[in-house]
Amino acid sequence: MKKEIAEFIGTFTLVLFGCGAAVLGGVGVLGVALAFGLALIAVAYSIGPISGCHINPAVSFGMFISGRMTLNEFIRYAVAQCLGAIVGAFVLLTIAKGQLGGFDVASVGLGQNGWGEGFMGGYGMQAAFTFEFIATALFVMVILGVTGKKSGAGNVAGLAIGLTLVVIHIVGINVTGVSVNPARALGPAVFVGGEAMSQLWLFFIASFAGALFAGVLSKMGWFDAD
Repeated sequence: MKKEIAEFIGTFTLVLFGCGAAVLGGVGVLGVALAFGLALIAVAYSIGPISGCHINPAVSFGMFISGRMTLNEFIRYAVAQCLGAIVGAFVLLTIAKGQLGGFDVASVGLGQNGWGEGFMGGYGMQAAFTFEFIATALFVMVILGVTGKKSGAGNVAGLAIGLTLVVIHIVGINVTGVSVNPARALGPAVFVGGEAMSQLWLFFIASFAGALFAGVLSKMGWFDAD
């Protein structure tokens, strides 16, 4: 269970500090983007040697499609990641409720993902799906590329992946809040409920579709160094 525990802790950390920056930090788009990216970099160098630091079912799915994981390993990773995200969101909610002036999760939220009128920039479903699909595909491509046996990225792989996540958030926060990670989308939605839960399907389908695309390209050898 060492790998699964590492994935649980890593995803817990990503959700607590990434979504926490949005809920507790008051740091704006750039601050939230940096929080997600820096959290990922931190856990990449701490649990990377143990589990590979996927902390994202879409990444694990891309690894499975590319032949780097078995189906059983993918399922175990995904379960651990989703549980870590849910617990991370629960701890964030617990901290937020400690605000002396009161905290209304229904109005403030927990950094959940979504789309439509009244959410962030007010983008529609087509824009949300397009962004999540493309962003996840590119994100997983970067991960598969820099973690390949002949990539040459070495110790800077975690930095490259984390900075990629920062850029994705800077571009996409106003579109969907940025998921590119089904577990990250699930955790806050469980406690916010309502529209966050009803829109959750998009963040699963788009992310897994993007990961599938990246995984197939990897399987075909597109990311192999000459």
